[in-house]
Amino acid sequence: MLSKRVIAAARSSAFLASRNARCHDTAVSLSKGWKVADSQMRRAQFHSSHLLQAETVKVPQMAESISEGTLRSWSKQVGDSVEADEEVATIETDKIDVSVNAPKSGKIVELLAKEEDTVSVGQDLFIIEPGEGGASPSPQEQKKVDPEEPKDQQLDKTTSEPPAPSGVDKQSGGIPPEGPKESKKEVKQDSKPKEVKSKAPPAAPKAPGNRGETRVKMNRMRLRIAERLKESQNAAASLTTFNEIDMSSLMEMRKKYKDEVLKEHDVKLGFMSAFARACALALKEIPAANASIEGDEIVYHDYVDLSVAVATPKGLVTPVVRNAESMGFVDIEKEIAALGTKARDGKLTLEDMAGGTFTISNGGVFGSLYGTPIINLPQSAVLGMHAIKDRPVVVNGQIVIRPIMVVALTYDHRLLDGREAVTFLVKVRDYIEDPRKMLLALN
Repeated sequence: MLSKRVIAAARSSAFLASRNARCHDTAVSLSKGWKVADSQMRRAQFHSSHLLQAETVKVPQMAESISEGTLRSWSKQVGDSVEADEEVATIETDKIDVSVNAPKSGKIVELLAKEEDTVSVGQDLFIIEPGEGGASPSPQEQKKVDPEEPKDQQLDKTTSEPPAPSGVDKQSGGIPPEGPKESKKEVKQDSKPKEVKSKAPPAAPKAPGNRGETRVKMNRMRLRIAERLKESQNAAASLTTFNEIDMSSLMEMRKKYKDEVLKEHDVKLGFMSAFARACALALKEIPAANASIEGDEIVYHDYVDLSVAVATPKGLVTPVVRNAESMGFVDIEKEIAALGTKARDGKLTLEDMAGGTFTISNGGVFGSLYGTPIINLPQSAVLGMHAIKDRPVVVNGQIVIRPIMVVALTYDHRLLDGREAVTFLVKVRDYIEDPRKMLLALN
């Protein structure tokens, strides 16, 4: 009977101990659960307080005809401070580059697109947290404990040890127990690789010199230029006529007055203003060269909006000199200089390049002697200027050396006949060879 009582008491003690252990485990689990819930609540409160302050900046409206672009570069990164209206990103379109600026001072919290991504108007671009701009986060702020992370996990990071690799005994100093020597011998015998003799293919002869290649993605402007040029070739009935111009008189006039113009008007007197003025006068006499085709109609323009081709690192652009027919040499030079500076700095707007009724392209600045320019649709003609070279010519029965420029007029034969095109180019030649005629011409 005594032994039965002892056994019953032992069983009762074991039951009570087991129940107490389960209760303790439950309490620990509940405690951990409350800690996790509290951590999640604090994290949610932290995020909500920051989200209420942060502002998502979207891709801005660029133009009526542009709905997307390529994110070319980020000027700021996550954690950088910015001032109001400071540039954060640059978006490249097929016509211009668009700067995306910060709407207010603050800190960049998140970038929502990568460089070279295609982004659309209205798409989320980056998140900014309002604050004082211009100051970068200090090292002490960067080392602060993340409020999102529970304290238990932060402590575990500092106190926990990495698990020992399998097969290693901690008490024996990390040395696994040694197996029988016979098995080691067998392993050594089996682990010897079998020697297989094979003939290697003969090496290809090495080509002399460097044969590397570099692939670069075409930017949007270059793609658009290629599309427009091919469209012009396919749509227009293009034909080119040439003529030679004696530049002696114009060069003499420029030499005589360039210093005076530079001193009084702070602009250099070049050849472009003379050709622009000559073309404006000739277009008044040959209006078909200043016209365009829209559907089944011909549109004649009473004004001359002159597109001037300008080479930029990203491609050829054609900003427009408005109402060139009402401008003199100095006014034209000032406008061309201003547009050229904006083009090279990448600051041209769509308004600067919209429209245009006639184009002048000066390949002579690069040394071109001859060329056939491509029409800038929907225009009907384009004048190509070239380099000036001394050549022997006959003047009054005598062979003399004169500075000669070859000019080319590419025109749309759907609008202009050969007689009109040649007449236009001859009039331009006559105006340039005797600039005084431009003073006598009626506007």
